[in-house]
Amino acid sequence: MKKWLSLVLALAVALVLAACGTSEEEGNNAGEGGESKESTKITVGASNVPHAEILEEAKPLLEEKGFELDLVTFQDYVLPNQALESEELDANYFQHIPYLESQKAEHGYDFTSAGGIHIEPIGVYSQKYKNLEELPEGATIIMSNSVADHGRILSMLEAEGLITLNEDVEKTEATLEDIKDNPKKLKFDTEYEASLLPQIYNNGEGDAVLINSNYAIDAGLNPLEDSIAIEDKESPYVNVIAVRSGDEEKEGIKALVEVLRSKEIQDFILEKYEGAVVPVSE
Repeated sequence: MKKWLSLVLALAVALVLAACGTSEEEGNNAGEGGESKESTKITVGASNVPHAEILEEAKPLLEEKGFELDLVTFQDYVLPNQALESEELDANYFQHIPYLESQKAEHGYDFTSAGGIHIEPIGVYSQKYKNLEELPEGATIIMSNSVADHGRILSMLEAEGLITLNEDVEKTEATLEDIKDNPKKLKFDTEYEASLLPQIYNNGEGDAVLINSNYAIDAGLNPLEDSIAIEDKESPYVNVIAVRSGDEEKEGIKALVEVLRSKEIQDFILEKYEGAVVPVSE
């Protein structure tokens, strides 16, 4: 009986000590009033180029502010938003505002922009022609199957004088059906993933290929030197830090945006990408 009572007493003491340890651990992870402190680790999903490269440069500056950056890279435009919604990420950095808005409308994501960081001018590339004026009648223009980019591309082609869009259409929402005049009877092929466009260009397919700068740079192309035309740098297609609504007020997210807009990072972007990626400050 004494041995049995001793065993029960030992177990009871062990449970009490374990409970105390758990309470102490929870206390260490809590702020005043018992509220949980914000984690100093920020997990951000990004495209390889230029987003991940910019984030890598920002890591030391973010560490100085007391935050650790955990970088996760993606090769497509779908998974980063899915991962953000499922809370695998604290933020993502790969998309411009019109794409973000289209994804929110299509999937019901409750996301918001924590701040714009840069613009990637879209370029026109051709293995056959040196400028847009040389494009022949019936030329095939290849562009991505991302509808969110169609208005951007068509607006660019309109600005270059190749087509005219209906006057009452919102430029960022324009589709092929909104083309009013097409003097050269250009044909548009929109069957390809954006990431495949550099290979399409290298294969010499079509007469001209429109490629986002991040994919062009990743494939070894220089948007300023290799394109036959490039989008105006005043483009409204700003790449942003996207977060779940409400998280934009978190200290870590605000620190991330502040660092990415710092002079050090803006100078890095200008020097590394030589105008193919343009930083913004709001």
